[in-house]
Order: sequence, then C-alpha cells, then structure tokens
Amino acid sequence: MRRVRPGAATPRGRGTSGAARGGSPRAAGEERGLTSVAAGDAYEGPGDVPRLWHVTLSVSGDEAPLTEVRRALEQLAHDHPFLLTSRYARDHAEIRYWEEARDLHDAAAVALRLWGEHRRTAGLPPWEIVGLEVIDRDTYHQRVAEGGGPPRATPVGVHPF
Repeated sequence: MRRVRPGAATPRGRGTSGAARGGSPRAAGEERGLTSVAAGDAYEGPGDVPRLWHVTLSVSGDEAPLTEVRRALEQLAHDHPFLLTSRYARDHAEIRYWEEARDLHDAAAVALRLWGEHRRTAGLPPWEIVGLEVIDRDTYHQRVAEGGGPPRATPVGVHPF
C-alpha cells in the first residue's frame, strides 16, 4: 500500500508498486523524483493534534478510614501512572494529573469517568465528583509563574491534606 499526503494527486497510469501499467517497475537504484512545498509555504497537518491538559478532580462523600482512602488512591496511581499527585482526608480527595486529548471537552470527559470507572478496581470510596478544573498547559504554566493557580504538584504521590 502506498501512502499519499491528503490532496496529493497520484500519477495516472501507475499502480501502487510504482510501475507503469503494462510496464516494468523502476530499475534497482533508480531514484524517484521528490515533490516539495514551495519555499515559504507551510504544511498544515490535521487539526486534531492532541494537547496536554492539567486536570484537577475533586471528590467527596461520607467519611472513610484514612488508611483505606490512602490505599485506594495508591492503587489508582499504580494502575494509572499518569497521576501526578493525590491529596486526601476522611471525606474528600483531590487528584491532579496531565491528560493528553484533542480538546478540553475530551479531557473533561475522561476526567469525569475516572473516579466511577475505577471505583471497584482500586477500591475507591463511593464519593461523588464535586469539582473539576481542566486547563491547557500554557495557562497552567502562566498561573504557576504568577504565583497563582494550584499548588505545585510536588512531591508527586499520595499525601494527606
């Protein structure tokens, strides 16, 4: 199979092997002519290039033993090493991580499914999502540079509030 840039014309009379119909393939060592973009022209790739989004997911509910909450968050971090940091108390927790997605809608959708989809496998408490913040990478770094935004995600891991 020959791959062609979208919109590029395929020469008529040639199959996928590069041989003219009814003719023979290129001789060994024969080079094929290259096409290029004119100087100053920019190639525009697909518009759905994934970006990084910083996600902060807040959950809360009835009190649970601290040891169980910590163990569950550690299991979630083990199952999904993309998690940067988790902070927790008996009745609430906050999970922060980077998500790669096409746009904010996709990043938020994944974040909203995270807690419920992993509640059973990680043994997470039956808490509900009470907050969600999704910001792009530039906004995150701008907030950090200005001294605002979420506290730095260091040290990485699972920690009590």
